[in-house]
Amino acid sequence: MIVYRSISEIKELLSKPVVTIGNFDGVHLGHREIFRKLKKTAKEIGGVSVVITFDPHPLKVVNSFNAVSLINTLDEKITLIEASGIDYLIIINFDAEFAQLSATDFIEKILVGKIGLNQLIIGYDYAFGRGREGNLALLKKLGLKYSYEVEELAPIADGLVTFSSSLIRKMILAGDVSGVVRYLGRNFSLAGKVVHGANRGKSLGFPTANIESDKELIPADGVYAVKVKLDDLLYDAACNIGFNPTFKSGRKTLEVFIFDLDEDIYGREIRIYFFERLRDEKCFENPRDLVNAISNDVATCRKILASTQLVVYREYLESL
Repeated sequence: MIVYRSISEIKELLSKPVVTIGNFDGVHLGHREIFRKLKKTAKEIGGVSVVITFDPHPLKVVNSFNAVSLINTLDEKITLIEASGIDYLIIINFDAEFAQLSATDFIEKILVGKIGLNQLIIGYDYAFGRGREGNLALLKKLGLKYSYEVEELAPIADGLVTFSSSLIRKMILAGDVSGVVRYLGRNFSLAGKVVHGANRGKSLGFPTANIESDKELIPADGVYAVKVKLDDLLYDAACNIGFNPTFKSGRKTLEVFIFDLDEDIYGREIRIYFFERLRDEKCFENPRDLVNAISNDVATCRKILASTQLVVYREYLESL
């Protein structure tokens, strides 16, 4: 996949580009159905598939008060779109100046003028341009002028539930990391660096790795069964997210106890895959009660993880 990180990097029109546009946060199964249609159409006409997305998320610029925590980092989104078999990814820097670009100018100057739009595939009720003034009617009107075709896809749903990034965000924030696999198409994960913590876990017999992550969206506080990827190896683990109320730390942390790993991993990057939420974070009367609870959590995690397969990338809805 060829990635353009700005419009200015595109030096010539693409060959019969079939384009879709969106934020594609989460790159969930609904998005991948759009990508499948995109690739199919491009193949039929001997063209190329093109995804246009934005960074930062437009809400962070035009309505920062209501900006959302994103499911993916930009690097994760790029990786997932590439795994979908797309030919070109164009990342538009969404700043205050771009936010003032009219829908007509966006079509004429970028889609037609820089990319050479041949066909456009959009999701249901898609709007774009300054004040979201651009719509299907405008796209079709200008399509007649510039000789491109437009197709609007129907809402993509699993039964009665329409796939959406907002639904997935709500599920993750609620801690439903097992249920979200059905819509996200993979286990929710986050990457981060192992940093020094208070070393309480080690004193309790459960040495934990404290994680510092750039991820905006973190699951609800609590204890989770997870798998940890370190280098190319995958380990079973238990994860705690919260404030360690037993010790009244007052600072939110994300830490993992990696089973069957006995080495110093400070400063190293790991990825955590979430499988199931076990319980809320609790305040125990004394460290002994906490140790007993952790022991039970570890046993439960081992049982869950022994019988559950990691889903890193599920391609399309038929796989449900």
